[in-house]
Amino acid sequence: MKKKAKIRLFTEEKLSLGTEIVLNEKQAHYLSNVMKIGIGESLLMFDNQHGEFECEIVSCNKKNCIARVNEKTRDFTECPDIWLLFAPVKKDQTDFIIQKATELGAAKIVPTITARTIAEKIKIERFEAQSIEASERCRRVDIPVISEAVSLNKLLDNWDKSRILYFMDETGKGDNVINGFEAEQKKAAILVGPEGGFSEEELEKLRKLDFAKGVVMGKRILRAETAVAAALACWQIVAGDWC
Repeated sequence: MKKKAKIRLFTEEKLSLGTEIVLNEKQAHYLSNVMKIGIGESLLMFDNQHGEFECEIVSCNKKNCIARVNEKTRDFTECPDIWLLFAPVKKDQTDFIIQKATELGAAKIVPTITARTIAEKIKIERFEAQSIEASERCRRVDIPVISEAVSLNKLLDNWDKSRILYFMDETGKGDNVINGFEAEQKKAAILVGPEGGFSEEELEKLRKLDFAKGVVMGKRILRAETAVAAALACWQIVAGDWC
């Protein structure tokens, strides 16, 4: 009996039935040395355009693997149009944010530099790799867009006013998150501040914007990575939009 494919990988090559895909060296190493799979075994692949396909390994060694595309298993669907704007924190916590935002269906992730952001280096390539790995694990067939880091002021000054911006207000002056999120809003973004929260100047500017709305996650002060996961989960429940 043929084994059900369990390994799932993203490829930048276009997937279509009958074609052969050359996996990169990192993927070849993972398949042959880590997962110990060989010729004739199956894996799932997706390309962020055409859905998910079951593929068969037709050639594999430590540096090169080739997979033939045999069967389409899922059509391509995009996650709902929710963006995550977050102030980068320490490395491990930022990795967690990228992973969980991907798993919870963020369509776009924007590293946002605030007055109290303390991250020394922002490596977009690392964020992209983290989001791809998370998409592979969670069965997304699309990959979130990872934007270059941008200052909060520049972001707000150039904002598309048709997209509502929910900012996490740890001062407790916003609406309860369940009441604050608007179920009918199909185009939205969530902004989570840094360790130490937004500055008074930032909060004052946000509260004056017609397209921005403060929301409160509860009585306790949450770590940035906790707030990201909680906010995105609440938004999906209220909006009723799931990947």
